[in-house]
Amino acid sequence: MKRVGFIFKIKEAKIDEYKKHHRAVWPEMLEALRKNGWRNYSIFLKPDGTLFGYFEATTSFQDSLEGMAKEEINSKWQEFMKPYFEDINENRPDESMMELEEVFHTD
Repeated sequence: MKRVGFIFKIKEAKIDEYKKHHRAVWPEMLEALRKNGWRNYSIFLKPDGTLFGYFEATTSFQDSLEGMAKEEINSKWQEFMKPYFEDINENRPDESMMELEEVFHTD
């Protein structure tokens, strides 16, 4: 298992909508995440739109991303959510994910 952290910025004007959509993530998307090794997935959000995501990958961050890239439902979800993000250019959100270095952990 590999602990993975990442950050994004959500447009402040879209924070409430972003949170609403995450209270009702499509069941097919949740199944695809589980199928591709995304465990204990959490998203945290600051009032300014800074988002921190965390999950535990079954094998690696890269394997988890590559698995999701093959899922049709993920493509739909990424396009649906794309307007909520700042600074991702023309990329989908999952194409802009960068793994943070873990510098400390305790059990």
